[in-house]
Amino acid sequence: MKKKYIVRLTEDERTYLESLIHTGKVAAHKRLHAEILLKADISELGNKWLDRQISEAFGVSTRTVERVREQLVQGGLESALNRAKPIRVKSRTIDGENEAHLIALNCGDAPEGHSRWTLRLLGQQMVELGYVESVSHETIRQTLKKTS
Repeated sequence: MKKKYIVRLTEDERTYLESLIHTGKVAAHKRLHAEILLKADISELGNKWLDRQISEAFGVSTRTVERVREQLVQGGLESALNRAKPIRVKSRTIDGENEAHLIALNCGDAPEGHSRWTLRLLGQQMVELGYVESVSHETIRQTLKKTS
């Protein structure tokens, strides 16, 4: 199968990666990714190793090698060396304003027929009052834990 993401490093990039490998204080994953990129490089100065050879030499899966190559091609050298920052897809259910409403509710008197507020009761009340469309009891718990 033909490789989709080809590594072609410039001389400056190679020098930078080699300096990373030989410097003392570098995170292990960063050093490993630098070594993978140097071995996968198909430029004139590169080693032109196969993914299988790289994975055996460094004790990683071939998928790891493919992923590092893909990160280099799509995101650049820094993207390939550093871990990806998690991207929050869904917006927060309880923002600062809703958090204040939740705390005020929790500090107030419990509804009739109940001796105290439960997480589910607080969630139902937040929905009834129109602060949120829906909210889980776990979100309520985490928010109250954070604020207390």
